[in-house]
Amino acid sequence: MTTATPNRTDTTASRPIGSDRTSSMRAIVQQSYGSAESLELRTVDQPTVGADEVLIEVQAAGVDRGTWHLMTGTPYLIRVAGYGLTRPKQPIPGLDVAGRVVAIGSGVTRFAPGDEVFGIASGSLAEYATAHEDKLARKPHNTTFEQAAVVAVSGITALQALTDVGQLQPGQTVLIVGASGGVGTYAVQLAKALGAEVTGVASTGKLDLVRSLGADHVVDYTREDLVDTVHRYDLILDIGGRNKISRLRRGLTPTGTLVIVGGEDGGRWTGGVGRQLRAMLLSPFVGQRLTTFISKEHHSFMERVAEFIESGAVTPSIGHRFDLDHVGDAIRQMEAGTLRGKAVVDVGGSGADHPD
Repeated sequence: MTTATPNRTDTTASRPIGSDRTSSMRAIVQQSYGSAESLELRTVDQPTVGADEVLIEVQAAGVDRGTWHLMTGTPYLIRVAGYGLTRPKQPIPGLDVAGRVVAIGSGVTRFAPGDEVFGIASGSLAEYATAHEDKLARKPHNTTFEQAAVVAVSGITALQALTDVGQLQPGQTVLIVGASGGVGTYAVQLAKALGAEVTGVASTGKLDLVRSLGADHVVDYTREDLVDTVHRYDLILDIGGRNKISRLRRGLTPTGTLVIVGGEDGGRWTGGVGRQLRAMLLSPFVGQRLTTFISKEHHSFMERVAEFIESGAVTPSIGHRFDLDHVGDAIRQMEAGTLRGKAVVDVGGSGADHPD
């Protein structure tokens, strides 16, 4: 799971540059942990900008699995981690963001009002949101705001899983389990750009998407085993999966690497942490490297992904478009696993679709 730093209020910051506003905005709000039904569209005050923060006029926001975890408050470990024991500390959900800078705190040096940015914000499902300047990068010149809004959380997770953690080298073989999801669609494209031979695992209706992203081979997990007796991979990314470690190890070369990216197989207390811990405890006793990680939210990773996008090697994959009135539908579709790519919320008013 990828999460953002809990929201905080900086009462000592000087007045932000570029804004004297105390006006209101529309925002998705939740007063308690729960399902998508706990979300309401309300009119609230615009957020206050801290000294090292940027105020963004949100044009679009992405919907990712981390947003779902923070909405439901599960696994319970995230509550202990500082996001609120009985209700969310940040009542406005949303992490992925793209928009224009309208004000900056007194300590901000990387941005100015008018800059077009993307990244990870605090409460992006609103007309205005704040973000720490270290969690923002300049929007790639060849993307729309909607495309940029689905990049940060999933893109940097895929990049780190492949490179910093997976240590992927040109010519290696990689199996991506969950290739049609938010992280997976970036992982397929990035792995190809890095010179790997890519096999993507998805359900029947999503195989064409995975092929279109550049996968050399696809596996339909509803009809065939993702691990067979023939193919072995230098690197396996198991994204949000429920596969047993022993099963995944059978698909690795004797010195291959397994990277567990999140996981939804555990209970309400720990989520997928148990499987990840078991993998790391086993790793020192086998020839294969079994590992996991927590994505680092920093602009340097966003800028690396942006370079791939600007070169044309990576294109953000958007499944459906929604507006603020239908955020609940986006989250329900993600929870049901029916989205292809990522869902984006059109906040700036450029048009969105939603289920009838």
